[in-house]
Amino acid sequence: MATILTQTDEFAVDTISGLQVTAADALKATGWALKPEGMCLGDLCVPMPSVGGRIDLAAFWQKLGNPVVSEGDVWSLGVGAEARRDGLAGLDAPDFELQDLAGQTHRLSSLRGKKVFLSSWASW
Repeated sequence: MATILTQTDEFAVDTISGLQVTAADALKATGWALKPEGMCLGDLCVPMPSVGGRIDLAAFWQKLGNPVVSEGDVWSLGVGAEARRDGLAGLDAPDFELQDLAGQTHRLSSLRGKKVFLSSWASW
């Protein structure tokens, strides 16, 4: 059993040998479906072999040009540089929600039309 972290959610999946997952788990975690022509998202298909109906999700994600990081049984599927660059081009911050110190949840989209100052910090 492993945990996959994506930009939008967290998924618990059964794995073997690294991050080889079932086609159903790959679809659940990434939105890409296994078809005879490979892994497909809508009309876009990327050739990708499957072994016994399992996909090496880490290899597939890297084939797309996206970063993959693992620590034990936790895998993070990151967003590639091109997607991040495209997101910054629009100068729109992605919608997210955070709790304040009192535990009340706030969503960025609820502040639309108001001036907002965002400050962030990372230890790396």
